[in-house]
Amino acid sequence: MTVYFIGAGPGAADLITLRGLRRLQTSPVCLYAGSLVPRELLDSCPVGARLVNTADLTLDEIVAELVAAHRAGLDVARLHSGDPSVFSAVAEQMRRLDALDVPYDVVPGVPAFAAAAAALGRELTVPGVGQTIILTRTSARATPMPDGEDLSTLGASGATMVLHLAVQRIDAVVAELLPSYGPDCPVAVVARASRADEVILRGTLADIAGQVHEAGIRRTAVIVVGRVLSASEFPDSHLYSAKRART
Repeated sequence: MTVYFIGAGPGAADLITLRGLRRLQTSPVCLYAGSLVPRELLDSCPVGARLVNTADLTLDEIVAELVAAHRAGLDVARLHSGDPSVFSAVAEQMRRLDALDVPYDVVPGVPAFAAAAAALGRELTVPGVGQTIILTRTSARATPMPDGEDLSTLGASGATMVLHLAVQRIDAVVAELLPSYGPDCPVAVVARASRADEVILRGTLADIAGQVHEAGIRRTAVIVVGRVLSASEFPDSHLYSAKRART
């Protein structure tokens, strides 16, 4: 049978894709990422489905659950928050399943940064202002960052930067980005994007850290840094230009 790695979206239960929902509705086993996956989604599992919260499980224990279901002839819905392609820890699970010859399929989801941009009402690629987005994080207690992927190096490009898993280190993030972006650079922090308890903070590199501390935001947040956040004077995109040849 098949393991389905499903992007559950950023938080709101109705932001899962139709394909993801259908896989969830027909899989008799569901592994889900604890508090990061909306509880309402689990109501879509088949009656009597085995539900496994992976929050306190090791990689070996998670893979054991996937393999046991496969050997029992049962499809598995493996729910991950956001989209499996970014900061999901899916790669090591797929590597293990490849070694064990267990088939799997990946169903994309709405990533947290997209939900954050929607909450802010901003496009992150604005003509003449910013056409590049860097998705990154900081190391803290997590896996160390590869050489050359520190914030100072990445920030030298001046590109719009989106940081996951970094709000607990907001002071260090600001310190590393200030030399490249300047204190007046717009910054937004979106916590729990798309959820009922969503929090949005807007400011600059000069004041965003204070706002984060005052709001008590420590996790489940995305930091967006870049001039696109305040851009108002920019050229229209060539996509819809009357000068563009359409034949």
